[in-house]
Amino acid sequence: MPIKHPENDIRVSRQSVISVIVVTYNAAATLQKCLDSIFAQKYKAIELIIIDGKSTDGTLNILEANNSKISFWKSEPDNGVYDAMNKALTHVAGNWVYFIGADDELAPGFSDMVLHLSDPNAIYYGNVFAEGLKRLGELTPYQFAKFGPYHQAMIYPKSVFEKYKFDTRYRISADFALTLKLCGDKAYHFIYKDHILANFNHTGLSGSQIDELFQKDKASLILKNFGVKTWIRYQIHKFKHRDNPRA
Repeated sequence: MPIKHPENDIRVSRQSVISVIVVTYNAAATLQKCLDSIFAQKYKAIELIIIDGKSTDGTLNILEANNSKISFWKSEPDNGVYDAMNKALTHVAGNWVYFIGADDELAPGFSDMVLHLSDPNAIYYGNVFAEGLKRLGELTPYQFAKFGPYHQAMIYPKSVFEKYKFDTRYRISADFALTLKLCGDKAYHFIYKDHILANFNHTGLSGSQIDELFQKDKASLILKNFGVKTWIRYQIHKFKHRDNPRA
């Protein structure tokens, strides 16, 4: 059953509310630490939305134990992480949207980053802490095309998801596919701020598997959204690293 807590509605202007989305499936080993990192934020105008894929490992017990602090949660079968994210987007009330994995943790810098959110046509991005390093810094247009920011480093205006949804054909890289589309959409632009938003767990799905369909489509997405010069540069890179399926 869906769980909605009217008593948790954030009593501040909608402009200042950020909807934090977590999707879960058998995440009992890491979920509580993720939730605690969200609850510990000094910025309190956070709406927490969790969509679970019918976990069987104790995840639901954790959700029930934190029931009073979650704005909305629901558990039902889904067709993968991006299907769950699309479901979550139908419940957002804030004007800004952020996604974090159940095995990641929000850093204190997230609250600092949120204070910069002012341009409704901007996707704001910062850094994550991953594999012992601060990553990735401010990116050039070509770096956006080649690898893009970490998903956990990006905060979107809600209007993005009134126009787009995650393409669920891409089982691992639908977030990157969306980034490429947004780079080609003149209605939006990207703004970098030097804050660490999250501690990123690189051992998750995106770090251990390859999205073969996305890799097949990546060059055409770059051509469409960045133009011929960037596409040629990427093709040269791809040729030089032809033995690397992640290139």
